[in-house]
Amino acid sequence: MSHHVCLVSEQAAPNITPALDPAVRPEAVTLVVAPEMERRARWLGRVLREGAGVRVRNWPVADAWNVEHLVGRFLELLETGDDLILNATGGTKPMSIAAFEAFRAYDRPVFYVHPHTDDLFWLHPHDRPPHQLADRIKLRHFLLAYGAEIRDRAPVHVPPACRELTAYLVLKVEYFAGALRVLNWYAAGAGETLESVPVRAEYLRRPEFLELLSRFQAAGLLRLHRGRLVFADESARFFVNGGWLEVHVFVQVQRLRCRLPLIQDLACNLRVVRDTGHGEVENELDVAFLANNHLHLVECKTRRFPSGEAGEDGPGAEAIYKLDTLKELLGGLHGRGMLVSYLPLAPSDRRRAADLGIRVCEGRGIQDLPHVLHEWIMSGTVSRDTDTAD
Repeated sequence: MSHHVCLVSEQAAPNITPALDPAVRPEAVTLVVAPEMERRARWLGRVLREGAGVRVRNWPVADAWNVEHLVGRFLELLETGDDLILNATGGTKPMSIAAFEAFRAYDRPVFYVHPHTDDLFWLHPHDRPPHQLADRIKLRHFLLAYGAEIRDRAPVHVPPACRELTAYLVLKVEYFAGALRVLNWYAAGAGETLESVPVRAEYLRRPEFLELLSRFQAAGLLRLHRGRLVFADESARFFVNGGWLEVHVFVQVQRLRCRLPLIQDLACNLRVVRDTGHGEVENELDVAFLANNHLHLVECKTRRFPSGEAGEDGPGAEAIYKLDTLKELLGGLHGRGMLVSYLPLAPSDRRRAADLGIRVCEGRGIQDLPHVLHEWIMSGTVSRDTDTAD
């Protein structure tokens, strides 16, 4: 029997992944919890019980920064059992140092989970070889560990006609850029009735707009009736109004998964509700997937992002800030974000994304999206000398 001791912090994944790996899976887990981490301990405990099937208990500490107090609490904990193994990845620096010293004094094993490679390293004793943790956690339990619950996740089925259509739109990205912007506007305004306002005659004289309508109509998504666009149903309207790009990105990740087994789980158009402590907040995730136990979020946009007024942020900046916030709230310090835009971004938005560590794939660049996704995913597995203690 083994019993993991985990230091609860804002980083949940390193406490979950060892509990799901058959090679190091414990039968029980003790969560060391400071007062400010009680809510996170509740989320983490639920995931460990439901996802790993282990027994969970809390071991409270009054102050996560007082080394003397912490050493005393860890020594008391060590007196409760002789099978305790310390996961030293989380917690504050004083908490991890105090725990390590106490466990080493009792000659109990201590390990650490590398944040980028997902390798488990033994700190004590050091003669044990490192272990690559299995990628077992799924989106539902990963998000639950960060206080978010999936409320809507429908199976994604993309008919061949829609796959062919999205591939063609990407191939002709520059030709259709203006026409697609117009089509988005009409589709967005048809949300309640599934019927747009009359299409202006000048648009119906443009060959690229007419071809766009013809291709969406051939896929069974809309028809032009008495000068108005009529959509087959709400899902068809959503697809026309930019949802097709989400589907395209999803399909590319799905294909990558066949040759990259480190992609564990993926979803498209996911609705999640976050527990903020003061109520629930709903968010929609265009494409979300786990790779090597790290959350990857992709925001997909087909609208034009004009630059804001001098000194003000435009809609492009809002999308980037939203993505930056969600990747940290739902994925912790190592959550990752990408913005895929059918139309080119403003230079200021590119700089802002780069400053925040958001990957951008835009305009003609989306023709190379499979390569961009592959490189982005693999770059997150590169070993770096990073100290992750809070």
